[in-house]
Amino acid sequence: MNKYNILVVEDEQDIAIAIEAYLLNQGYKVFIGNNGVEGLEILEKENIHLAIVDIMMPKMDGITFTMKVRENYDFPIIMLSAKSEEIDKITGLNIGADDYVSKPFKPFELLARVNSQLRRYSKFLNMVKKSDENKNSFTIGGLELDINTKEVSVDGTIIKTTPIEFKILNLLMQNPGRVFCADEIYERVWKERAVNTDTIMVHVRNIREKIEVNPKNPKYLKVVWGVGYKIEKQ
Repeated sequence: MNKYNILVVEDEQDIAIAIEAYLLNQGYKVFIGNNGVEGLEILEKENIHLAIVDIMMPKMDGITFTMKVRENYDFPIIMLSAKSEEIDKITGLNIGADDYVSKPFKPFELLARVNSQLRRYSKFLNMVKKSDENKNSFTIGGLELDINTKEVSVDGTIIKTTPIEFKILNLLMQNPGRVFCADEIYERVWKERAVNTDTIMVHVRNIREKIEVNPKNPKYLKVVWGVGYKIEKQ
């Protein structure tokens, strides 16, 4: 069974169902959107590894969909185009699509393109993973954290942190701009189910006292009221 999730964005139901059948037969998990709007909605809920996208669709066409996808995602996109859409096909490749298949297409040709793109993407993900594993220090503005030495510094001055404070900072600094709720911070740092998350607020307050020039008007560690905490991108 393949571990990849494939999004098919196609308004012609017969074609979408046929593509789904081919992909399911190869062990892929398939999600179908009838237009670009539905495709984006699926992306918000599912972890997609490749998209097959028709160019001409109602509500949101494949070109617009691809442009919006490329604002946040780097997975492969294969465009489906009729021969009369040659210019749109070129546009699609220029704005971020990785490949195209002309309609009518042979099932095995599409599957070959899918498998080829996923092999490349898998290699890319492995390279990123290895790069992340080798990255042992993080810098946000004047705030630095070194995993090897377990040191935190602000504008070159070493700041003493407790092991828990270091782990919380490490989590937030590896994901700048992302908001973590107290429950998720607790479960990631303590490696157990969140029971009493009030302790997170205390630790955050202590971290602020150490890393911020003005803890009441923080530069780095921000509270998103009613949601959680984040390290602000600089």
